[in-house]
Amino acid sequence: MSTVAPSTSAPSTPHSAPSTQLWALDPAHTQVGFAVRHLMISTVRGRFGDVAGSLSVPDGDFSRATLNATIGVDSLDTREPQRDAHLRSADFFDAANYPTITFASTRIVADPQKQGSYVLVGDLTIHGVTREVRLNVVSEGQGRDPWGNQRAGFSATARVSRKDFGLTWNQLLETGGVAVGDEVTITIDAEVIAKVNEAAA
Repeated sequence: MSTVAPSTSAPSTPHSAPSTQLWALDPAHTQVGFAVRHLMISTVRGRFGDVAGSLSVPDGDFSRATLNATIGVDSLDTREPQRDAHLRSADFFDAANYPTITFASTRIVADPQKQGSYVLVGDLTIHGVTREVRLNVVSEGQGRDPWGNQRAGFSATARVSRKDFGLTWNQLLETGGVAVGDEVTITIDAEVIAKVNEAAA
C-alpha cells in the first residue's frame, strides 16, 4: 500500500488588505502663499485664505499618499484692495468664470538623500488651464493635539509660469521691462488631521 507523505510547507495565509487612512487639510492651520516680481525691482506677496483638501494615505505611508485640494480664488489677499480686485478680474484670474484653483496629485518621488523630503507631482488647474507641476515637499513631523487628534505638518514650494495658465496681462515700462513678472513662487504650509475611520468606528 502506498502512502502519501504529509506536506511540510506552511499553510498559505491570505494577504491582509491595505488600510487607507483619510486625512483632511486643516484650513485654520494651512496657508497657500504666492510671490511675484513687481516693476522688476520688488516682490509682491499674497495668500489664499480659502483652502480645502484631502489625502488618502495607504498603510500610514505618506510617500504613497494622494492629494486633492481646492482653493477659492476670491479669497486671495495681497493687503491692497484695489490690487486684489484687479487680480480677481478678467485681466488675471477671472474669478467670475474660474472661481477655483485645483490640484490633484499623480505621483510622489521620495528623496533618497533626505529623509522626509519628497517631490509631489500633480495637475494644477488655474484659469481653466491644467499643467503638471512639481512641488518640493518636506515633512515637518507628526503628533497628537490636546484633543487626541493625530496631525501631520508639511511645507512645500514650487515655481510656475503664470503665462502657462493664460495669465498674460502686463504693462511695458518706460525704462524697459514689464510691470509684473512671469515666474510665480508658491509656498505652502499645511497641517492635516486624520479623519475617523468610519468602517472601524
